[in-house]
Amino acid sequence: MTNRPPLLQDVRILDLSTVIAAPFAATLCADLGATVTKIELPDGSDALRGLAPTTPEHALYWKTVNRGKKGITLDVRTAQGKELFLKAIQKTDVLVENFRTGTLDRWGFSLNTLLTANPNLIILRLTGFGQTGPYAERPGFARIFEAMSGLTNLIGTPESGPQHPNLPIGDLIAGLFGAFSISSAIASLRRDPSQGGFEIDLSATEALFRLLDPLAVEHSLLGINRTHVGNRASYTTPSNMYKSIDGKWVTVVASSDAIFKRLCTAINRPEWISNPNYSSNPNRCLNANEIDQGIAQWFASNTFTDISKIFDESGIPYTKVYDILDVLNDPQVIARKGIIDLLDADLGTIPAPCRVPRIPGIADTSIKTGPNTGEDNLSFYKDLGLSENEISELQKNKII
Repeated sequence: MTNRPPLLQDVRILDLSTVIAAPFAATLCADLGATVTKIELPDGSDALRGLAPTTPEHALYWKTVNRGKKGITLDVRTAQGKELFLKAIQKTDVLVENFRTGTLDRWGFSLNTLLTANPNLIILRLTGFGQTGPYAERPGFARIFEAMSGLTNLIGTPESGPQHPNLPIGDLIAGLFGAFSISSAIASLRRDPSQGGFEIDLSATEALFRLLDPLAVEHSLLGINRTHVGNRASYTTPSNMYKSIDGKWVTVVASSDAIFKRLCTAINRPEWISNPNYSSNPNRCLNANEIDQGIAQWFASNTFTDISKIFDESGIPYTKVYDILDVLNDPQVIARKGIIDLLDADLGTIPAPCRVPRIPGIADTSIKTGPNTGEDNLSFYKDLGLSENEISELQKNKII
């Protein structure tokens, strides 16, 4: 029975941020029911509108990253824009911004000014390095966060050197922490409204480093500086990628003793089971080269179809490395409707990942793509008490 309201229903978010990281945080909240209003400059010059993928007519990345949001225009740097922005803040629960540290203060929106306009306002400030420290005013992009957090150093081979993924994963991870922070702040304020509003200082670089839990203690106590070693996991063996005779790349994880023994039987290496060098995961890690060579040889003599049949029967965790076509055609994805259609005024619908997580009892309503520049200006500014003539004058003067 679908009678539960969305988790973030009635939460009102103003998204003043640009490009990916902070907008993605607001979008995740929109997926869970928050009312998110995206603010752009009147000229629609957000850099995300030019980031691939695009067509000659449409900014596809914009449409997906900003899905589920209303869209208005407002130049908050002008006197009239500042007045309208503070008026909008009075009806807002959360403000999301990602300008360089100190930018909003220079525009006249100090923390005190914002909290005077709305004493219960939550402000998410998502920057590359946080609001304090010697790097506070540096610009930041996903690859900068990835490299400085230590994440990039874990990707690649000794021959290739460190490598970045072909997606701004640093932005997206920071956005996840942003959505988590917003939800946590809302829970805190609802538990004790008397505490009033506050700001959240989220560093994208710290968000990525937070994922690398064991690296600091590994270096401190064991003297290990973990680095890029290709597809092999240096912390568990066997856990690597192997190529079948018909050219399919397959990831295999057999790190527990029980699974390793099943793998030995499956690939006709029963002698490995009694080999003391392979008796535990630490021992296997010390002898990973020999194990990987043996598995790779077996893979090179078998087709993926045969490998799948043997591993399925043996209970070995494995998967072919998927591209997007594999994802779209996977039975599990299809069964759970993991790809949904976003409603789009220009293209009808476009495919995109489903909401995450799923909450039984909440209706799975449709989601529209990111808004066209200023498409909700009329309704938004009318709600602030402006007449159509006043709205038209603001547009004429490029305030909105």
